[in-house]
Amino acid sequence: MMKKAGLIVLLVLVALGLFDRVLMPFIVRSGSVSTVPDVTGMLYEDAAYRLERKGFDPEKRYHVKYLSGVDSNVVLSQMPEAGANAKPGRSVSLVVNRREKPTYPMPDLIGRPEVEARQALKRFDLIIDDVQITSVYSREEDGRVLSQSVPVGVPVKPGAAVSVIVGLYEESDEGVRKVIVPEVLGMSLSQAERVIAGAGLERGRVRREYSAILVPNTVISQKPSVSAYVSPGEKIDLTVVTGD
Repeated sequence: MMKKAGLIVLLVLVALGLFDRVLMPFIVRSGSVSTVPDVTGMLYEDAAYRLERKGFDPEKRYHVKYLSGVDSNVVLSQMPEAGANAKPGRSVSLVVNRREKPTYPMPDLIGRPEVEARQALKRFDLIIDDVQITSVYSREEDGRVLSQSVPVGVPVKPGAAVSVIVGLYEESDEGVRKVIVPEVLGMSLSQAERVIAGAGLERGRVRREYSAILVPNTVISQKPSVSAYVSPGEKIDLTVVTGD
């Protein structure tokens, strides 16, 4: 009986010790708050270490948009913000720049006014490399994009260069017959040549451009642009994909 009573007393003492050393600190800590330090502008590793010393849990997050020329290891912002009161153990999100430029599908610029096309490219951080002007004989095409150097839907990264052809309205001379340039984008070179010849035009220079994702021998650009009015026999320059 004495041994049993002693065992019970021992278990009670152990339970009290655990309560005092483990449960009580947790209860006290769970009810306390700490001030979130300012770690913006710091390297992520240094910022994470400082937060951990304060009892917070750092979590890396990436900026919604790639920022050109910004170190991907520098903390751009944090949430909760510096000076906020939070309980120890709270997660603090640290936002850094993306390591690599994201890719976007090339937007469709055909038919848009030049100003609107420039705004669309700016949203994706794409660069207007060249704007060529071609005569059009329809007022609806005046000032609008007729062709783009990068086909719609092709993955592009910020900083990529894009050329466009914009229509400029001119009064047509009824005494001179004009031919509408057919669209050959997406066709094979041989198919494009047949279509061009069938329209009373000639194939001009063929430029090769490497692509690892597009089908080789596919036409990706033409000049003059689709639906442009040209004289019979005019040459149509093409850009064709090569896998080499």
